[in-house]
Amino acid sequence: MLQNREGQTVPNVTLQTRQNADWATISTDDLFAGKTVIVFSLPGAFTPTCSSTHVPGYNELAPTFKSNGVDEIICVSVNDPFVMNEWKKEQKADNITFLPDGNGEFTEKMGMLVNKEDLGFGKRSWRYSMLVKDKTIEKMFIEPEVEGDPFEVSDAETMLKYINPEAKKPECVSLLTKEGCPYCARAKAALKEHGFEYEEIVLKDDITTRSLRAISGATTVPQVYINGKHIGGSDDLIQYLNQQR
Repeated sequence: MLQNREGQTVPNVTLQTRQNADWATISTDDLFAGKTVIVFSLPGAFTPTCSSTHVPGYNELAPTFKSNGVDEIICVSVNDPFVMNEWKKEQKADNITFLPDGNGEFTEKMGMLVNKEDLGFGKRSWRYSMLVKDKTIEKMFIEPEVEGDPFEVSDAETMLKYINPEAKKPECVSLLTKEGCPYCARAKAALKEHGFEYEEIVLKDDITTRSLRAISGATTVPQVYINGKHIGGSDDLIQYLNQQR
């Protein structure tokens, strides 16, 4: 049975990492001493739930966590440093520290090392998250011990609700753009000026005006969406942003 270790200190472990193409060691003191840190641990890099939901959720909410007193967010997996570094690149998760627990030592001392031999994984981490303050575990969210890979409580939203139920989450902003479009550049500049992070979807030549009209009801770019709401083009966006002041 997996144990909740709230009130205990994190294990004293030194891990091997790769930094700037060189080997480097990092200790739990380096990671946790004098800091407020979120850790989320998962079964494996490049696996479906980990890649589609777990990592993106924490990466997206990282600015909100930091504005609520969190110094660092760490993703732990029983994978080697090369795999973890490549996964971070693939995920574009610049807001998260990826920590390779290659030998499973940290995970084992946390009591979270489980047998995944039925999947050909060997020993891996059970999925969980925790809030650590100056090396002491304040809160743990451990997924229920049921068959499969449950993902119910170790997500970023659950952790944020624990830290601050009233925290304001960042807006979800997407832009449909085309290369060389001056109005698209104007929209992106306006979003940056107002402190909005956004995801840009660049339409290629094989995306016709018909498809753009089917998606947005318009024939020109940019087309801006905020929290699922269609804002419109650059002029519409600037009007919307000015109204939010």
